[in-house]
Amino acid sequence: MVAYGFKAMFGPQVSGLIKRHTVRADRKRHARPSEPVQLYQGLRTRNCVKLVDPDPVCVRVRPIAILTTLLLEEFIASIVISGRSLHRDEIEAFATADGFGIEHVGDWRWKRIGREGSARWNMGAFWEAEHGAGLFEGQLIEWEPA
Repeated sequence: MVAYGFKAMFGPQVSGLIKRHTVRADRKRHARPSEPVQLYQGLRTRNCVKLVDPDPVCVRVRPIAILTTLLLEEFIASIVISGRSLHRDEIEAFATADGFGIEHVGDWRWKRIGREGSARWNMGAFWEAEHGAGLFEGQLIEWEPA
């Protein structure tokens, strides 16, 4: 069984099973299809909270590449999942499904910069702040309720 930790801003979406995937850097072992995943907020802290019980089940793991640049207002130049580039509308939908929907803009410290209301912009600002501009390669882990 594999555990994944989430920032507080994603907690309600994960626990409500609205957010059903996560993007993670490559590591020794990620969840495998049909394996339960444990989802936490504040993992490895005394404020750790399990977000979903019973544990959801991993249904798919796919390679993902996210290219961010400071030259674009929306930061995200491209997202490629399993070798397929997402179209502009698909990037917006992916960013919304990943927890960056417009209803959560108020949770952002970057909300005063750029285009409020764009999940793509919110995701891009988050990725640029967390990972810096450039290419991120990792895994897209998807789950369904048990």
